[in-house]
Amino acid sequence: MPEAPLVRAVVVNHNGGHMTRACIDALRTTDWPADRLQIVLVDNASDDGLAEEVERDLPGIRVVRSATNRGFAGGCNLGFQDLGDTAYVALVNNDATVTPGWLQPLVGALESDPATGAACPKILLDGTFQEVSVHVPTVRRAGRDVGIWVSGARVDGRDVWPRTQLVRGWWGIEPAEGTWPPGQWTHSDGTLLAPADSGGMVELRVAAPAPVTASFSTDAGTTAVDVGREPTWVAIAATGTARTIMNNAGSFLTTDGHGADRGYLEPDDGRFDAPEDVFAWCGAAVVLRREYVDDVGPMDERLFLYYEDLEHAWRGAKRWRYRYVPTSVVHHLHAASTGEGSALKMHHEERNRLLVLTRHATPGMAWRAVLRHPLVTASYARRDVFSRLLHGRRPRPVLVWRRLRAYGAFLVRAPGMLRSRRRDRRT
Repeated sequence: MPEAPLVRAVVVNHNGGHMTRACIDALRTTDWPADRLQIVLVDNASDDGLAEEVERDLPGIRVVRSATNRGFAGGCNLGFQDLGDTAYVALVNNDATVTPGWLQPLVGALESDPATGAACPKILLDGTFQEVSVHVPTVRRAGRDVGIWVSGARVDGRDVWPRTQLVRGWWGIEPAEGTWPPGQWTHSDGTLLAPADSGGMVELRVAAPAPVTASFSTDAGTTAVDVGREPTWVAIAATGTARTIMNNAGSFLTTDGHGADRGYLEPDDGRFDAPEDVFAWCGAAVVLRREYVDDVGPMDERLFLYYEDLEHAWRGAKRWRYRYVPTSVVHHLHAASTGEGSALKMHHEERNRLLVLTRHATPGMAWRAVLRHPLVTASYARRDVFSRLLHGRRPRPVLVWRRLRAYGAFLVRAPGMLRSRRRDRRT
C-alpha cells in the first residue's frame, strides 16, 4: 500500500487561547497517519500563553513565532515556509474544528486531478440553530420603513447574541443610541437563527420607536408581544426542529463585486451535497496542492486579513481549478451578522474588497465599485448625520467615519495594486 502523502496543517493564532487549542485538538484526531500530518501553529505576537502551552504539552506540534502580528495573510505565509517534502498544505482557521474524516476526501480530490489546485470542504456553522421569524408594523424613520430594534439574544439565560445570525429582513448593524445598545432594525418581516437545540427558550432584547405589537414565530407556534420604547427581553419557545446551517460550500463573486459564501445560512438539507468546481476557496478550511502554492506564491500581506483567500484564489484561477468536496466536513464559529459592526472588520473588508477588485476585476466592475463606495457613504451620512440634525437628534457619524477611513486607506494602496495588476497581466 503506497505511503500517504505528507500534509502540513497550518493554524494561525492571535490571542485565540482556548478556541485555538480546541482547533488543534480536533486536528490531532484527524484520520491520517500521524507521521504524515504535520501541524504547525503560527503565533502572531500573542500574549495568551498558547504557544508556550503547546510547546510544553504537545511537543509533536511545530510552533512558529512572529514578533509582530502579520495578520492571517502573513501568518499563512510563515506556514508556507520550509515545506520540504510536503505534498499538500491545509489552512484551518483557529475558530474551526475539523471532523476526523475531513482530510481524506480533500486529498483524494487533489490526487485524482493534477489541475485542481485546492479542495475545500463543506463548512457548517458550529452547533445547531432555531429559526425565529418576526412580523411587525413599520414606521417611517430616517427615510426607511423600520419595525423593531433587536440588540441581544439569550438561550436559556446564556448570551448568544455574538453567534446569532440575522438572515433576511434587517437594515444592518447600527451603533448604540441613548439606552438602546448597538443592534439592528427589522423590516416588516425579519428572520434570524439563534444557536439553540430543540426544547430551549430564546429571548430577544427588543425596543420600538413607539409601542407596537410584534409577532414572533418558530416551529412551535407564534407569540404576540407588546414592544415598548425601552429595551426589554421577550421570551419565545424554541421547541421546534434544530437545524444544521451551512457556512460555506466554496466561494463566489457577486455581480457587484463582493466575495460571498455559497450556501451561506441555508439549511444543510442535501442541496449542497454534490461535488463541483467553484470560483474560489475559503480560508476557513482548505487543502492546497504544493505545486499550486509554489506557482501562485505567497498571500498578499497588504490585505492583512479578509479577502486574502479570495485574492489568492483569483490570482491562481488562470492555471488552476478549485473543487468543493462535501464529504469533507468542518465546523466553524463564523463571525455572526450581529458582530460584523466591529471597526477592524469593517475597515479591512471595505478596503480589501476594493483593493482586490482593483487588482483582478474587469475595469468596469472595479470602477463601479470604487465610484459607488462614496455614494453609499453619502447615504449613510444623510441618514446618520444630516437627517438626525434636522430632527433635533444627536448625529451618529461612526459608520460614516469608518467607511471614509477605509476608502482613504484604499486610495493610498490602490497604486500598488495597479502595479500588481499590470505585473499579473504579463505573467
